Amino acid sequence: MKYLIASDIHGDFESAEIILEKFNKFGCEKIILLGDILYHGPRNDLPKNYNPKKVIEILNSVSDKIIAVQGNCDAEVDQMVLNFELKAFDEIEENGQKFYLTHGHKVSADCPLEDKDNYIVLHGHTHIIKKTVVGSNTYINIGSITLPKENTDRCYAILNQDSVSVFNLEDNLVLEHKF
Repeated sequence: MKYLIASDIHGDFESAEIILEKFNKFGCEKIILLGDILYHGPRNDLPKNYNPKKVIEILNSVSDKIIAVQGNCDAEVDQMVLNFELKAFDEIEENGQKFYLTHGHKVSADCPLEDKDNYIVLHGHTHIIKKTVVGSNTYINIGSITLPKENTDRCYAILNQDSVSVFNLEDNLVLEHKF
């Protein structure tokens, strides 16, 4: 099992192309998108390579490989053009480890899961790479592949059998969590 994880594409076609490139380079089975896929939202600058229609084309070409959650900038109408479902959240389990997939605007270390223990919560939203433990749950913000904030890098993550690793676009390890 190997998943490529990205968050906060915000309509940047270059970031969508990078996701496919890394997905193929590392032989991943699935792509997990943690929201804010097509639009940049009113608080963000317009991405350099902003072209939501091209992002749609790129991601729809691998729609059968995508697990996606809806971000705060994703609209109901986005589901009409994407060939994969945008869920409010998702849960997966791999090798006995439970993962909660969310964008981060409703569930994060600042607004933790209720009634769920021993999860790794994967999210984006703030565009800042960070790992926080709250109770028995670990919250990993993988940052943004397009619009990083607070002097962090553009990043993506790889989830494999025993770890979640966040990398910058030069494939340098930025954060790792073993489980």
